[in-house]
Amino acid sequence: MLDSINLPISCNFSRFPHLKPSRKAQSRNLTLVQSRAPLPFLKPDRILLRNNKSQFLKHEKKGLFHVCRSSLNNPDPDKTEIQDEGRDWTSSVLLFALWGALLYYCFNLAPDQTPTQDLYFVKKLLNLKGDDGFRMNQILVGLWYIMGLWPVVYAMLLLPTGRSKTQAWPFVVFSFFGGVYALLPYFALWNPPSPPVSVSELRQWPFNVLESKVTAGATLVAGLGLILYALVGNAGDWKEFYQYFRESKFIHVTSLDFCLLSAFAPFWVYNDMTARKWFDKGRWLLPVSVVPFLGPSLYLLLRPALSETTAPTDSSASSSDPSQ
Repeated sequence: MLDSINLPISCNFSRFPHLKPSRKAQSRNLTLVQSRAPLPFLKPDRILLRNNKSQFLKHEKKGLFHVCRSSLNNPDPDKTEIQDEGRDWTSSVLLFALWGALLYYCFNLAPDQTPTQDLYFVKKLLNLKGDDGFRMNQILVGLWYIMGLWPVVYAMLLLPTGRSKTQAWPFVVFSFFGGVYALLPYFALWNPPSPPVSVSELRQWPFNVLESKVTAGATLVAGLGLILYALVGNAGDWKEFYQYFRESKFIHVTSLDFCLLSAFAPFWVYNDMTARKWFDKGRWLLPVSVVPFLGPSLYLLLRPALSETTAPTDSSASSSDPSQ
């Protein structure tokens, strides 16, 4: 019966007027609630009114039905709808599963044939051992130092435009020691959209450093120098490094860390690009960001300042404050 009855609604009154239905009104082809299948078990009074209160209900279509929501005592109904909308946890579960699998692999399955040699390499790379005549593999040296630059790149991508309800800075700080193994939990907990950054925040630390072209340029030049240093090494360095990768847990886990950081970087470049409303002009940098380290670093150098693409949220807040 409901799919054949058409009820007109006027949203200019606080109460529904008692109108007598006429034959002319019944013949109009106006539909209030539409569905692909008739719903004989719903009554019109339950669709229009809730809890016997004469208030209008805001409805939105989800699937086959219209979900009715009350706008009473709700100054910002659109914001409430966004907050009430259920979150899809599929990607979070998959990322947590990947994180757990990586940790299990690193601690239990990764090759660990040279623990004494690994300790010696770490001391040499930390300059805790003097010159004993041993020549370090140049690829390993370049990999070690470039892993210290990756957290800077991710800090410049996550803190300004990749923020969430979960604070990003603790994960970025721990990434200086744990790399992608410290960042993956934040990737799983990240829930867009990111809160806006005000102009006053951009002028303060750490945003003024992370948004600086000097920081981006220094990171790109340092990374390019380390990559060239690793590539121009002796011909036997690659063969030696491959042997280390098969035997050393330290080098095996570090190499896997570098590959995963390179794999996740294009997504965060895309997120930062869209947040700055620069996708139309900078989309050509998206495939470039696939190049390990150099691609994301080049994007950070060329991207526009966040203050040029977003509105100053602090000025609007201060103008609305009655005390000022």
